[in-house]
Amino acid sequence: MNYKKKINIIYLMPAHKRASGGSKVIYQHSEIINKFGIENISSKILHLKKKKMAKLRLSLKKKIYSKNSKNYGWLANEMTAASNFIPPSSWNKNKIQIKSDMNFNPNTDFVIIPEIWAHFAYDILIRQKIKYAIFALGAYAMNSFYDHKKLSKSYSKAEFILTVSDDTSKCVKFIFPNCRNKVFKINLSIDHKKFKIPKKKDNLITFIPRALTDHFHILSLFLFNKLPKKWRIEPLSNLDEKQLIKKLSSSKIFLSFSYLTGLGMPPIEAAIAGNKVIGYTGEGGKDYFQKPIFEEIQTGDIKNFSEKILNVVSNLPENWHKKTWYHRKKLASKYSNINEKKLIKKLVSKICSYY
Repeated sequence: MNYKKKINIIYLMPAHKRASGGSKVIYQHSEIINKFGIENISSKILHLKKKKMAKLRLSLKKKIYSKNSKNYGWLANEMTAASNFIPPSSWNKNKIQIKSDMNFNPNTDFVIIPEIWAHFAYDILIRQKIKYAIFALGAYAMNSFYDHKKLSKSYSKAEFILTVSDDTSKCVKFIFPNCRNKVFKINLSIDHKKFKIPKKKDNLITFIPRALTDHFHILSLFLFNKLPKKWRIEPLSNLDEKQLIKKLSSSKIFLSFSYLTGLGMPPIEAAIAGNKVIGYTGEGGKDYFQKPIFEEIQTGDIKNFSEKILNVVSNLPENWHKKTWYHRKKLASKYSNINEKKLIKKLVSKICSYY
């Protein structure tokens, strides 16, 4: 598959020094496109940051923030290219190519915007007749800018809308019915080979304290006098990737506190690592939250959450992870690198068809 015309697939991203699921996905997709080695097709990341004066205005706005303010958020005219930014190697191992300016060529550039910046299309791309798509990694981050008319225009003019879960796809179609035929669901992947499950797991319950930490604190009170002494609960925070993988592989139960997420990768990783996963789907997680590996709890139902944990602790069979190997294998296959690459190749063909 070669193309005579040169096409640059440019992903817009904030210049964040801390890892996020969305950042990792975008870096990986951009690298995959370049690794295809398709003639005349390349992908770059354009990192954006706020101008100094914009940062100052934002800090003042936060102090006097009103929910009625339609201009709260990232404004296109307040952004500039972070030309020298390179994500820390401690969490990003991808060999990415960087775009160092905000100049776009309508004849060669196709821009992919994260949903948090969908309004940039209205402010920048539509006027310059730049072809673009919106990457809706999560439906519940689509309203980061409060001008709904501007967002509607941006989505309606997009060539297509990328999503990562059925829930996000349904939300996009519900909010923007005129975009129903533009939705393109793309696969995310997890390297299942990195999880080395020990012969004997610890009586360990793990969770990642990013969202809804107050829910965990309430849950811990419910479990205070009931959890057997031989069991312990441990938060997975401030760990590098190797440490995180080791802990997930050693634990038996993972608690999901996913909240309004596009998909939610940690519960999938925990499941592949041999954990029984109990908790919230975050809505996007409904794609995979199925028994016997997953036990869904309605968000905020702390009493049921604690009862389910205690029930699993009391009745979890020895070597449960071995008895559910088939279900874990299906999950690993669903979120495999092979499936991801197939869909990204289709994505490239789709983009090239517009030229």
